Amino acid sequence: MRICSMAPRSLLLAGACLGILTYGAAAQQPASPPAAAPAAQPLPPGSPLIGRPDNEAAAKLAPVAPPPLAAAPDKLPLAKLKVPAGFNIEVYAAGMANARSLALGDKGTVFVGSRLLDKVYAIVNKDGKRTVKVIASGLYRPNGVAFKDGTLYIAELSKVSKIEKIEDNLDNPPKPVVIYDNLPKDEAHGWKFIAIGPDNKLYVPVGQPGNNVFSDDAHGQIRRINLDGTGAEVVARGVRNTVGFDWNPETKQLYFTDNGRDWLSEDVPNDELNRITKVGEHFGSPYCYQGNIPDPEFGWGRSCSEFTPPVGLMGPHAAALGMRFYTGNMFPKSYKNVIIVARHGSWNRSNKFGGDVVAVHLNKDGTVKSIEPLVTGFLEDNKYVGRPVDVMQMKDGSMLVSDDWNGAVWRITYGKQKVAGQ
Repeated sequence: MRICSMAPRSLLLAGACLGILTYGAAAQQPASPPAAAPAAQPLPPGSPLIGRPDNEAAAKLAPVAPPPLAAAPDKLPLAKLKVPAGFNIEVYAAGMANARSLALGDKGTVFVGSRLLDKVYAIVNKDGKRTVKVIASGLYRPNGVAFKDGTLYIAELSKVSKIEKIEDNLDNPPKPVVIYDNLPKDEAHGWKFIAIGPDNKLYVPVGQPGNNVFSDDAHGQIRRINLDGTGAEVVARGVRNTVGFDWNPETKQLYFTDNGRDWLSEDVPNDELNRITKVGEHFGSPYCYQGNIPDPEFGWGRSCSEFTPPVGLMGPHAAALGMRFYTGNMFPKSYKNVIIVARHGSWNRSNKFGGDVVAVHLNKDGTVKSIEPLVTGFLEDNKYVGRPVDVMQMKDGSMLVSDDWNGAVWRITYGKQKVAGQ
């Protein structure tokens, strides 16, 4: 069909025809495709965000980064912390950024590891005055510390070292000497808590290299080695990520906290309190969590009955970390052989849970009877003002609590307050 004649009648008509032709040609051209959105960068291996549900609520959840510096003494939230009637809490020492695991020397020195920094600290208590020294630096995730017969053991991401006669050389400590380096280098759950058992062996955990993964025989376990680094053996498997353990003073059985997987839901699974009754037990990860929840990915064809169940549940995403059996005489008799546990607090939960120190009372058969608060107030209006990491009993029966959020160590006493002792 002829839309218009190109015979010149007037400039106006020519302009109209040109407009129509131009519009018709443009209308026949395909629309320009929208600019492609930049491709999302893949998450690094082991990222805690792998598996996060694609919804608005979950998108707000991510690990909570601690302040980069230790809190100034006048900024510590001492007034916010609450303890039961008869108990007291005070600042034992401050100024140790990212203060994590604790160990006690023979002469009363308190050693403090760190996870995000390169340092190990020593709190020296002399003539009623405490000073903080850096006794090792240039290390990589030196989270774990343990002490035995004058020697400090330090666990980094992939190796364990020792410093002999450390308390005699606090002002000029020698460099750590590596005793064991047959450990994976995975960042996810790679930081380590260590302790020396009644068998005089050093226990070293190796977490799963991600949120919930099917890994090789080198992960998801607790090992023990001789104090010279020889004789490594696996004593427990199916351990997702333990950052605290201790031995029952009566049965000598090893109890350990274990953090449950993320992104299953906000309310399950619970963190676990487990007990090793024989070498080689399997505690479920990644097939089963909290003893009765088959994993939706790896639980197919498996039964939770195949694995050793926990002796107790520590709450959903509570981040139950450091724990010690209380054997002192300062606290009331009802606390004798109770487990004191630091719950660091959740991050992948809309309403955070944990962020406290609790007392776990056991039944005669070694299972959990009850969990009672000991220190609360680290969590306020769904935000952290402190995050407890580890606990440790002092010689006088008081308890120390490390706090990596404030870079401080707190001290819990019972009865009339006295000058802090050893």
